[in-house]
Amino acid sequence: MPDHQELDVIITGWTRTRDGRWWAECEAVLPARHEHADGGTQTTGAPTPISVAAEDITPIPGEDYSMVPTDGAIAGRQWVLEKLHQYVDDVPSRRLHRHDCWQARESHERITTEDAVGLLGRRTVAVCDICRPDRALRR
Repeated sequence: MPDHQELDVIITGWTRTRDGRWWAECEAVLPARHEHADGGTQTTGAPTPISVAAEDITPIPGEDYSMVPTDGAIAGRQWVLEKLHQYVDDVPSRRLHRHDCWQARESHERITTEDAVGLLGRRTVAVCDICRPDRALRR
């Protein structure tokens, strides 16, 4: 925690942000008020979602974290190639997105950064005008 206290959490996932940093998506069981139907209240524990920088996580010795879901780094595949319905030969048959773009629909595959860079500028591949992956890939 920012003030050097420690808190036990349940890691529900790992997320890599656009700046390349890793974050643990966690649930911390924190105190919460529970109100009964008769109006009485009591303190209970409630899972509360928090994000913690990966470098601030201390793994529990002997625990296996390999099954924790990872977002943004599925085998290094940060980009989405969406299959488009192609009715005319002169229009792109695929559209390139960032992995978290809400516009990437239905039929798509995750691809690596190297593959995404190779697809930029091809006539058969459009670039999403919402998430603009070309801006990040040309840096």
